[in-house]
Amino acid sequence: MSPAIPGYQAPTVTVSASLPKKPADKAVLIVPVVGGDDDGAATVVTSPFLDRKAVGEVEAALESLGAKGGTDQVTRVVAPSLPVASVLAVGLGKPRDEWAPDLIRRAAGVAGRSLNGTESVITTLSDLDLDAAVEGLILGAYRFSEFRSDKTAPKDKGLREITALTTVKKASAQRAVDIATAVATARDLVNTPPSHLFPDEFAKRAKALGEAAGLDVEILDDTALAKAGYGGVIGVGKGSSRPPRLVRLAHRGAKRKGKKVALVGKGITFDTGGISIKPAANMHQMTSDMGGAAAVIATVVLAAKQKLPIDVIATVPMAENMPSATAQRPGDVLTQYGGTTVEVLNTDAEGRLILADAIVRACEDNPDYLIETSTLTGAQTVALGSRTPGVMGSDEFRDRVAALSQAIGENAWPMPLPEELKEDLKSTVADLANVSGSRYAGMLVAGTFLREFVAEGVQWAHIDIAGPAYNTGSPWGYTGKGGTGVPTRTMFAALEDISEKG
Repeated sequence: MSPAIPGYQAPTVTVSASLPKKPADKAVLIVPVVGGDDDGAATVVTSPFLDRKAVGEVEAALESLGAKGGTDQVTRVVAPSLPVASVLAVGLGKPRDEWAPDLIRRAAGVAGRSLNGTESVITTLSDLDLDAAVEGLILGAYRFSEFRSDKTAPKDKGLREITALTTVKKASAQRAVDIATAVATARDLVNTPPSHLFPDEFAKRAKALGEAAGLDVEILDDTALAKAGYGGVIGVGKGSSRPPRLVRLAHRGAKRKGKKVALVGKGITFDTGGISIKPAANMHQMTSDMGGAAAVIATVVLAAKQKLPIDVIATVPMAENMPSATAQRPGDVLTQYGGTTVEVLNTDAEGRLILADAIVRACEDNPDYLIETSTLTGAQTVALGSRTPGVMGSDEFRDRVAALSQAIGENAWPMPLPEELKEDLKSTVADLANVSGSRYAGMLVAGTFLREFVAEGVQWAHIDIAGPAYNTGSPWGYTGKGGTGVPTRTMFAALEDISEKG
């Protein structure tokens, strides 16, 4: 079942300083346009790759169609003087001296989505921001059709070739390709249905990805987990016929006393809620409950590909939360890895139980920083909506991660962990309860629980992606329906920042 060649296969990207000399009869040229202050017709953003004749043809065609150049608007036209089959104009809104990278990324994503089925594109968006344009195009064109039969599978190959035009000498798009590939790989894992991605299979795929990137890989099966005392992972996995796993992936990039970063991601391959069963409506979306694990696996592989000069060690617990005669019950007490006892008041608060085990194990490696992520709480979507992750943790590092996330367009927001919330997690029979008796501050209560397992001196950030990991609404920007790959880019941005600044 595991893929022979692991990971998403990205389109080929070529960086060029000129339009093709020979006609590219099947290629589409993507050009950015803006709208005038008087709501007039769209105008083409000045580019050294388009002469006056070509610009005139494009703008005349746009005017005839009433195109305004608004943000994310796309219009397909023909320009006979250009050596391409057609031109796709994508709007950037109002004119300005420069555009934020995520605006370029979103515009490229919209273009990629609108050109579904086109195999070859050329773009001048890349002259505004090469990395953002390439990332946006690849992610916008992403699609998942592994489980479609010939009846509904796409007849074309999808986007396979990108020519990125830029005036920057010796420019390379490889970093952007690697980042987009990592995000798309995380999306593939999230979009794979739980019938085909259960803990053992998930572990095999993680191993294949890790070994292909040159990572050290360790897998603990259910017997090894029980022997070592991983009570949280074993407890959550007890109700399933498909036993849990824990995967460790290590990139060794530090020299001597370089920084060490631990990554932890929740890998619940399907979450029924266990005995505290969820409502049937929308339960199918719980195929995304391993989105944190998918992003962590993709991120550590990306760190290796980019040869970051730090150690990055991922600890990924994987389980399926099912109701059965063997499932843990509300009121049970389990012993987490490291010895802390927890009263399980709600079996649907299972993610924090497997994360607690993984956090303690990750801290045994004595990391300088710990970043962990999960679809932790429905309360995240209540507080921040479906697109904004919440970041909790050590104040300084939490703010650092949130700022980096905002800079790259995943837009995480820092959240507090008030000390009084710990009182709500007191148990009458164990060290902690896994939930509080209050309906309020659910995300912060979960973060407070996790904080109890972080070793002293470790700078820590948790990214709650309950909504952002899986898009149940309409596609937007470079984000389609289904798995989003969030927060892969945030975690990688943090790793790059640590590599540079410590």
